[in-house]
Amino acid sequence: MLPKVNRRQSVSWVTQQRGSSHAVPRLACLCAVLWAAAGTALADSTTGVAPQSLGDAWWTGSLLAPNAATAPQGHILVEPYLYDEITNSSFDEHGNRHALDGGHQLGSLTYIIYSLTDRLAVGLLPRFAYDEPAGAPNSSSPGVGDTTLQLQYGLTRYTQGSWMPATSVVIAETFPTGRYDRLSRASDGLGEGAYTTAASLYSQDYLWMPNGRILRVRLDVTWSWSASVGLEDASVYGTGSGFRGRAYPGDSFTAIAAGEYSLTRNWVLAMDLVYQHNDSTRVAGVEPAAAGDSAFENLLTESGASESQGLAPAIEYNLTSTVGVIAGVRILESGRNTTGSVTPVAAVNLVY
Repeated sequence: MLPKVNRRQSVSWVTQQRGSSHAVPRLACLCAVLWAAAGTALADSTTGVAPQSLGDAWWTGSLLAPNAATAPQGHILVEPYLYDEITNSSFDEHGNRHALDGGHQLGSLTYIIYSLTDRLAVGLLPRFAYDEPAGAPNSSSPGVGDTTLQLQYGLTRYTQGSWMPATSVVIAETFPTGRYDRLSRASDGLGEGAYTTAASLYSQDYLWMPNGRILRVRLDVTWSWSASVGLEDASVYGTGSGFRGRAYPGDSFTAIAAGEYSLTRNWVLAMDLVYQHNDSTRVAGVEPAAAGDSAFENLLTESGASESQGLAPAIEYNLTSTVGVIAGVRILESGRNTTGSVTPVAAVNLVY
């Protein structure tokens, strides 16, 4: 799963926000068109075939929605993602889009998940990145981002013929291992500086299409909240040299709906729809009144709430039931008080 939309992207906005009411229907229509096109192209070749068996369907994805099913005890999943986040727009408080040449962030996110029991799994998610912003110096070197530890517990398991999907709960803690303040250049800030706790509910089910092929569907929801962050000098929260104070990141809610259509045992089409809402982030402290002046003045900023909607089409190729690759693109194409981006991404899924 790709990193979520960064809550610190909009710290310079200070006005109260209103939503964009047309964004979600537009995304849903686009997703429906893509799936309909794929289904029409393949229907003739599969009509009349017996229903596909679960054992004949191999999976890797999807790009954004994690798996609700835990692996059997003793198994380990390793899934490294590589991505290039290309910022191409900003959305104002009314949801209007403005084109930007915002540069790139090259990065990696790796899932390392070990099943302690058939239901309980522990995970480590390290991040690395390198920023190439438009009109500003690049990162001085590739750096470490924030690191997440998580615990996943399977509540229910999928059984063919039952109405109950596979479900699990996940508790995660993100540690501020990436640089976030006392920056000599803004692009060296690759973390958020906050201890962030997240609680998630994952679900996964299998649906048989009229042509007999399997559609695997997921619905994941996550709530997260962060501790305040002490800041000095230039930081990822938009503060400058000489600043002393704290940032108070807003809470966040994310919902992801995903579908994977099994073309053959090896090939799969995947699609994610994602919605994220972030509460306002507040920064409070003092900064020098003027360059070279020993006097200080108070600084208080509010980012305002933000939201974004996007989709992530992808294609999977599964070499075996335990080895697969996936490639696609995440597109954040609407929102308010945030930035839009196009992010090509590829990942390898390995289960031992």
